[in-house]
Amino acid sequence: MSETKMEIQEKFIRPAAFLAKGAEVLPGGVSELARKLQKSEETGKPLRVKLGLDPTRPDLHLGHTVVMRKLKQFQQAGHHIVLIVGGATAMIGDPSGKSETRPPLTKEEVDNNAKTYLEQMGKVVDINNAEVVNNADWLHKMNLVDLLKLSSQVTVAQMLVRDDFAKRYAEGKPISVHEFFYPLMQAYDSVAIDADIELGGTDQRFNVLLGRDIQNAYGKKYPQMVLLLPLLEGTDGVIKMSKSYPDHCISLTDSPKDMLGKIMSIPDNLIIRYYELLSDVTPEEIQKIKSELESNQVNPRDYKMKLAKTIVSEYYSAEDAEKAEQEFINIFSKKGLPDEIEEFKVPEGTVLIDFIAENNLAASKSEAKRLIQGGGVKLDNEKVSDLMQKIEFSGKDSLILQVGKRKFSKLLLKA
Repeated sequence: MSETKMEIQEKFIRPAAFLAKGAEVLPGGVSELARKLQKSEETGKPLRVKLGLDPTRPDLHLGHTVVMRKLKQFQQAGHHIVLIVGGATAMIGDPSGKSETRPPLTKEEVDNNAKTYLEQMGKVVDINNAEVVNNADWLHKMNLVDLLKLSSQVTVAQMLVRDDFAKRYAEGKPISVHEFFYPLMQAYDSVAIDADIELGGTDQRFNVLLGRDIQNAYGKKYPQMVLLLPLLEGTDGVIKMSKSYPDHCISLTDSPKDMLGKIMSIPDNLIIRYYELLSDVTPEEIQKIKSELESNQVNPRDYKMKLAKTIVSEYYSAEDAEKAEQEFINIFSKKGLPDEIEEFKVPEGTVLIDFIAENNLAASKSEAKRLIQGGGVKLDNEKVSDLMQKIEFSGKDSLILQVGKRKFSKLLLKA
């Protein structure tokens, strides 16, 4: 007996609703995605689901995993995921949301940054069952005629519809012509890999929708759908998580103790959002957490710790999460020191701010200065306020240096 129209709709609406959960689906919403799923089953061809990441920096962060977790759901549903390492696009740099032209990267910088990407992506998706490509393989081979054909598919007026370009143009800030090519190159990626669906953050709206237009221009009968995922705030609760703001960023390369400590530092109003975007909790569990937090039945710190251990366990192990929790309790509850602390031999009279910057205890000398001015640097538990303070042992064999909330070092007198 053949399935009724209602049964067919129900068959694909539910999985479409699951895959669409938490995302904005364009165009047509869940019902259009359901039709994509239906066509996939009828033809026996898994959907080709695209995610592109530019290796502009060497590591990924939890903000990236919001989209990567959605990619994992498509993979688990039996669809074919295509990971695009932006070897060509990273040399321009995505202008989305930027107030000025980004400095271009060299091929060597891009190649070096890309080396750890697949290993980090493998913490979320099954890399062995993914198609991994580099858009330099087709974009670097385009000749002038190819580029002219691509650029003829969009007008300057269309480009200036983008909020960031429009704002810069209105403010008289320069927009380089090569920046217009970034969304065109990203869009052409969808032609090159024949994407059915593209995932991206909400800041990618213009770029990914342009992919539909370019696919149309190059003859694809059913252009890609788009799923836009929320942008995750950094630990300050305000700025989008980005490696441009290392103080507020939780990297996948952070150690278990640093990852846990950073999650514990998020403001209380981010607890629910982090649970929703970074864990597999059910809507019922989310509602329970909300109710308990709003009624002050639990200490927010307890739910932060549960979340932190869940995330650390996912990217490391349950044992690493337990150890990180104990170390956090020891440092912040019992005012102790980490179990493992790096030692440095330091000459008497070394300028402290120089030592911090040179040994990567802060991202830069200016960052070290900011930490000192904010009371975030201590020597033997005494806050440092003098930017020119020198390391003086005064007869002691060692000193304990604390930089920020989580970095401790033991300084030994170097003869």
